[in-house]
Amino acid sequence: MRLTSRAALLCVAAAVSLTACAAGASRSDRTGPAEAPAKDAAFTLTVWSNYSDRELAAVTEAMETFREIYPDVTIEHQGSQDDDKITAGIRSGNPPDLALSFTTDNIGQFCSSGAFQELKPYLERDRVDLSQISEAVRSYTEFKGNRCAMPMLTDVNGLYYNAAMVEAAGISAPPRTTSELLEQAKKLTRRAPDGSLEVVGFLPSMPYYQNRPQIWAPNFGADWFGPDGRSGLADSPGWQEMFRFQKELVDFYGHDALERFRAGLGQEYSPDHAFHQGKIAMMVDGEFRTAFIKAQAPQVRFGTAPFPVADSVADTYGTGLTSGTIMGIPKGSKNPGAAWELIKYLSLDTDVIVQMSNAIKNVPNTRAALEDPRLEVDEQFRTFVDMARSDDLEGSPVTPIGDAHLKVVSDFATSWQAGQVPDLVEGLRAVDRQIDDQIAKSGK
Repeated sequence: MRLTSRAALLCVAAAVSLTACAAGASRSDRTGPAEAPAKDAAFTLTVWSNYSDRELAAVTEAMETFREIYPDVTIEHQGSQDDDKITAGIRSGNPPDLALSFTTDNIGQFCSSGAFQELKPYLERDRVDLSQISEAVRSYTEFKGNRCAMPMLTDVNGLYYNAAMVEAAGISAPPRTTSELLEQAKKLTRRAPDGSLEVVGFLPSMPYYQNRPQIWAPNFGADWFGPDGRSGLADSPGWQEMFRFQKELVDFYGHDALERFRAGLGQEYSPDHAFHQGKIAMMVDGEFRTAFIKAQAPQVRFGTAPFPVADSVADTYGTGLTSGTIMGIPKGSKNPGAAWELIKYLSLDTDVIVQMSNAIKNVPNTRAALEDPRLEVDEQFRTFVDMARSDDLEGSPVTPIGDAHLKVVSDFATSWQAGQVPDLVEGLRAVDRQIDDQIAKSGK
């Protein structure tokens, strides 16, 4: 659901309007953190995010509570601003004061390029205790010791299943291992008289919906890099097990039949999503899907559970990928001091975190908010909250080449599932060489 690109520049009055009394304007000669605005300062903060519709309204409402600290602040929250637009704004010298990115895949690029300003000086000045945020979440907001972002809520990935279909198939419990997932997926699949697919038990196509290499990897114990820091997919048994699992299910359906089926499915965030329409019985997705189902397909009775793990790492059941929305101060921000105050508020204030979590059904990013009694946790959402509380989750891999390494693996997955890769290990070695070459060319 959410993949990214995070990459002097001029300060432009069009980006932000500030009164003269607002502290923290951008200065090229500043060596320390920008000062916070005075409590009685009147100023405007421009915030860009990729939220839209229901989520945009809910997050904007939460941002407005920042007035409890700064009564005269005006927040201009502009939605539908993806990472390409954020990067273009930075390069053109017309960035927002604060940028929210939906994904974490390019955090290495954002931090290493200086596109997002380093936050360590602010954290040290304000004595922020980062231990209130889990290690996995901290890992995807920094690169090589440079923290250039903070989390705003988190996403946790797990298994969704259509409860009516599962019961009708005589399945008593969701799968815990990938061998159980294979067995149940086959049992839940339904074909038309002509052999075409009507219902798919579990859709193995990658990349598609949330079937992405970084989301599957933790559940197979798949390592991205070796001890020498080089790409290590070919030497990681987890990657081999992952792709063999994928291919077995693709072959069960038939690649061409699966492609014809997939061509008729709806978009990921539309009411026509395949799970909403009863066309897939099980899937991997983030906790936010609970809200989408209840808003767009309330007739669907569904359950959630941790996503199954490979049989070779069965004792890690309950693990998964965590990622989420991140916040940074773009290079050239007109009012970085005020932007930091809003980041700190949205990332660490329990009241506003709980408010946003209840509104858009993302998992809270602090331990205090996870335990807050005001947090609304129904049966389906509880799966993801419990996973976040466990500290068994993994963050996304962080590299200086953004999401380029993910594209290489996704392209390989497409070729592999189509039967175009004769030797899995040799194919993965080619993937390793491509990733290593791109990192070497980056000079970082």
